[in-house]
Amino acid sequence: MRFILLALLVVAVAGWLCSDVVLLVAGDIGTASSYDPPYLPTRCNGYDQGQFPQGGYFVAASDGVWDNGAACGRRYRMRCISGRKRPCKDSSIVVQVVDACRSNPCQATFSLSNQAFDAISKLPDAKINVEYAQI
Repeated sequence: MRFILLALLVVAVAGWLCSDVVLLVAGDIGTASSYDPPYLPTRCNGYDQGQFPQGGYFVAASDGVWDNGAACGRRYRMRCISGRKRPCKDSSIVVQVVDACRSNPCQATFSLSNQAFDAISKLPDAKINVEYAQI
């Protein structure tokens, strides 16, 4: 009888722990790299300096996210989840789409401003894996 109760307790705790893990993973997975200025003009608002969010956390989006320009102004919560040489900082940021990827093909799902990239990665030239969700 004790064994059965202990087994049920272990299953209940494991289920509780697993449900917490599922709640923590609530976004899409992609890649990110940084890109350097000049940031103007952008494909969203040209030469308008007012398009950049306070703090400088903005991104250029790859074709899959860009959605023919519909992504302009969208905001995403993003965090680094992995990469070579353990680049991730333990933080998340909110970024805003202001441009489309400038390289063809895009090197990552998102090209982050230097300020945004520095907020989530310890290595400025890394290509990182990120979890992101539109907010």
